[in-house]
Amino acid sequence: MIEKQNWNRRDFLFSVSGLLAGTCLNPNVTRLSFPFQQAEKLAEELSDEEAEWVKKSSMAREIMDYFGKGYSCAESILMVSLNHLELSEKFLWASCGFGGGMGKKDLCGLLTGGFMGLGFAAGEKAKERREGKSLCSTASDQYWKWWQSQAPLKCKNIRTPGTSSKVCRRLGLLAAVKVQELIEEMKV
Repeated sequence: MIEKQNWNRRDFLFSVSGLLAGTCLNPNVTRLSFPFQQAEKLAEELSDEEAEWVKKSSMAREIMDYFGKGYSCAESILMVSLNHLELSEKFLWASCGFGGGMGKKDLCGLLTGGFMGLGFAAGEKAKERREGKSLCSTASDQYWKWWQSQAPLKCKNIRTPGTSSKVCRRLGLLAAVKVQELIEEMKV
């Protein structure tokens, strides 16, 4: 039989705070990431280093032409990817359902649209399907890891209530630079 524990609020809070502190201090435990902390970081202006990174990217400079002009985040990043690859704008339709976190504030369109851009790039650079899949897999893995170091996966955790759209613009600039880097690093 299970014995019921009676904890008062002070004991409970003390135990939980100790658990969290121990988890954060233990190097063998994956780092806890709280969405509001990442959203606050995203609301900041670009650092000097980030601004220099953005200046060097044609895709980052171009992405602002699409934000707020009827294009979703997914469409914006895919559009600059298509332009960079000199591919037809008709492929943009692949991303139309991914804006606004697939319309559900789920996975960010800059993340999903970036994956699409990498897929088109791999298809353009590879001679065979297997080779293209390998290129795309490598680039996608790098984009995923980079993304996780920058932002939450979901729109609802990126642009939290009361947060300006500047958060999405800032992340869009950085994502465009990263996608362009990964496209240019694809070698067959």
